[in-house]
Amino acid sequence: MEKSFFIAGDGCRIAYRLDGPAEAPVLLLSNSLGTDMGMWAPQMDAWTRDFRVLRYDSRGHGASACPAGAYSIDRLGRDAVELLDALGLAAVHFCGLSKGGMVGQWLAHRAPERLRGLVLANTSAYMGPPSGWQARIEGVLADGMAPLADASLGRWFTPGFPATNPGAVAPIRAMLLANDPAGYAGCCAAIRDMDQRPTAGLNHSRTLIIAGSEDPSTTIADAEFLLNRARDARLHILPAAHLSNVECPADFAAAVAGFLA
Repeated sequence: MEKSFFIAGDGCRIAYRLDGPAEAPVLLLSNSLGTDMGMWAPQMDAWTRDFRVLRYDSRGHGASACPAGAYSIDRLGRDAVELLDALGLAAVHFCGLSKGGMVGQWLAHRAPERLRGLVLANTSAYMGPPSGWQARIEGVLADGMAPLADASLGRWFTPGFPATNPGAVAPIRAMLLANDPAGYAGCCAAIRDMDQRPTAGLNHSRTLIIAGSEDPSTTIADAEFLLNRARDARLHILPAAHLSNVECPADFAAAVAGFLA
């Protein structure tokens, strides 16, 4: 099925795609900063056996529009809710990685009735300091995505993985380079301004937290914070860096499917 589109409440055109059996429970996926819905390709064969998989390109990414200016976690969260509204979906399973997991945290306290099961992967309630994000915003708007690509891949994968798994890393590099700098910067601003630590204790959804043992961006300590604040959560650690679904594709797919089952 090709990508479809809906119009969010503020007029932004958002791309989405559905795969898998029409009668199966829906699993909504939310991508990381700098990627698009294609980041979930390693899990699609496994998940479409049991789920109707709904993927979308976050605003500023992929085939979705890139409104000018700073975005917010509130706006990114409402994009997810409005996608469900547009498709007439009352409640779904949700899996988000990194920025996508930040959207999942927002849903847990702002729209918990829309969640049947929640997976927060390689994510954090806060990623300070804001000055670092501001510097990244200014850099990408001035110099484009290319200078960021190698630095990002260095954080996203353990040393040696890109050399031994070029076929897994090449699509991620292409996604990074394809980003509109304005859209990437808009989402950087959402992370810059985000602090969901005060609301982490409001997560009453059944939650699986996935962390990478070698993740320098969202650490085991970040995952344990979310674990300890949530009412009903468990932690699963993978031998990976930040994009654990790419580095440990089968284990990631099995952990999510097993938890949601």
